[in-house]
Amino acid sequence: MKQRAPLTLAAVAAALAAVTGVASLTAPAAPAAEGAAGASRMPVERSVLTCPAPSTSDIAETTYTSITPGKPGAPGTARLLTRDGKPVVQPKEPGKPAGAAASGAEAPPLTGSADGVMAPGWTAQQTTKVAVGQSRGLLGVACTPPGTDFWFPALSSAKGRLDSIHLTNPDDTEATVQVKLYGPDGLLKDKPGSPERLPYKVDPRASAKVMLSDFLPGTQLTDLTARVTVVTGRVGATAQIAEEGVGVDWLPASTGPTGSLVLPGIPADATSVRLVAFAPGEDDADLNLRLAGPGGSISPAGNEQVHVKAGMTASVDLKDVTRGEVGSLHLTPADPKKATPVVAAVRVVRGTGAKQELGFLPATAPVGARATVADNRLDDKATLLALTAAGSGSAKVRVTASPGTDGGEPTVKEVTVKAGTTLAVSPPPAPTGAKGAYALTLETLSGGPVYASRTLTLPHEGIPMFTIQPFGDDLSTVAVPKAVEDLSILTR
Repeated sequence: MKQRAPLTLAAVAAALAAVTGVASLTAPAAPAAEGAAGASRMPVERSVLTCPAPSTSDIAETTYTSITPGKPGAPGTARLLTRDGKPVVQPKEPGKPAGAAASGAEAPPLTGSADGVMAPGWTAQQTTKVAVGQSRGLLGVACTPPGTDFWFPALSSAKGRLDSIHLTNPDDTEATVQVKLYGPDGLLKDKPGSPERLPYKVDPRASAKVMLSDFLPGTQLTDLTARVTVVTGRVGATAQIAEEGVGVDWLPASTGPTGSLVLPGIPADATSVRLVAFAPGEDDADLNLRLAGPGGSISPAGNEQVHVKAGMTASVDLKDVTRGEVGSLHLTPADPKKATPVVAAVRVVRGTGAKQELGFLPATAPVGARATVADNRLDDKATLLALTAAGSGSAKVRVTASPGTDGGEPTVKEVTVKAGTTLAVSPPPAPTGAKGAYALTLETLSGGPVYASRTLTLPHEGIPMFTIQPFGDDLSTVAVPKAVEDLSILTR
């Protein structure tokens, strides 16, 4: 008889995991292919989120809103914590959001996890308002799962810009991170004679900020793309943009790289829209550019196509392309047989003169089965929901407004989005009898794919302060191999 090697403890654990169907998710991952042989989808059992330090302003006012979508039921655990373990916001059960507030520049970065019934789709939003000063503006960002690879188009080292990349380490071990920048002529290298740039170190359960002004001393480039690659460990990564006289906001990582991109929900009153794209591979990308509005899709005059050279950052000034109607940008391959992967984001400005405010919208993933954005406000004019159907047919979407952080009852509405259009839902459904902030959850019922974003507007002294948060599939389930009844492997 052929002698078998002894079974290791790791092999036993792997076999047991396959049998029991243990599911866990702590970083974004592509959904498993439909109909994967021998696999079923089960709820994740643990989720991890990271939130960057909100602001350096002493007058910053920050709110946190956290929720796990779904029907109220058994209690679970979901907590966002400071580095020393102090809880900041803790929703208690699915379907009921929790809120918290922080003031000034001392608000720290947060990390946390959700377990059991609180894990699938756990979402948290961080919103900061700075009324005056160099860092004035409305800054909004969804707290993100940690990962190992991030792309940030639409950064800049131009005069008047002060951009940074915030890295948050949720683990008890140090993370090592490499940052590379790509301009219109490709990869930016250190000047001859300067020491080799070392990877950045991020301490356990802490945050680090990479200033582009330190990264590129004396170099002024209007359009840059950053790639953040984690060498050891994992981090949450988000970029912050500050532009003199125009405001401050966060820029989440772009989805992709992929051959087709959608940037949903550019505001109707945008006075300036600048698209920035990057092709990270070895091939140039030729893209058709279309704007999907309420009545259908058009090609912006003079900007029907975008050419992006391999390894170089390209930009297109689309000016006031939406012209009074909410719109979404679609980037598709000019040659369907050559879908060169790209990443992209847009810089959006609302207002004029001294009353301008900027926001950023990256290319985003589809809503998928379910997606949530928290911290919506009850003011009818504060929250705008934009949905776009990028497929060949119409799509039906269920929109659920959760209770508020201080009570109320949920509201559910179904809407239909015609193919190639963007539907503006303003005001969106809101909870009845509610107080405080609430969450909006989207579920794709038929058709699609559907892309969506939420614009939150909180004007201040004539400045249209706003921030845009995209929806993306919350990946609340994972593919688990079909249970194996033959356990003979455990006795071999």
